[in-house]
Amino acid sequence: MATLSKLYSMREATEHNTRDDCWVVIHGKVYDVTSYLEEHPGGDDVLLSAAGRDSTEDFEDAGHSKSARDLMQDYYIGELDPDTAIPELEIFRKDKSSAFTTILMNKTVQYLAVPTVILGVSIVAGFWYSRNK
Repeated sequence: MATLSKLYSMREATEHNTRDDCWVVIHGKVYDVTSYLEEHPGGDDVLLSAAGRDSTEDFEDAGHSKSARDLMQDYYIGELDPDTAIPELEIFRKDKSSAFTTILMNKTVQYLAVPTVILGVSIVAGFWYSRNK
């Protein structure tokens, strides 16, 4: 007899990514590993870095044993809903310079370029004056 599993969206899974509420998604299954954080042989940091996202590749790369795979069933809470879209990361591009960059460039011109030009003109004028004397 088939058992019904609760379906979770990826968006919902991404909200569970803290030490107090830690879910991982592996092979389309959702696991609440919050109570397992302290027991994980690789340390809690491994699970926390995999929390709130599809960690299938990380899980497989670690080469888990059959007993580790069997233990996962204790933390199984449901399936990932295949009909929900995985939230895309927003790509942030800075096309315009920030206010800080603008201020920094203005100060550079004000305090470095202008005095350098004045000093250069003064040296040239000094040489020209001393040669014409």
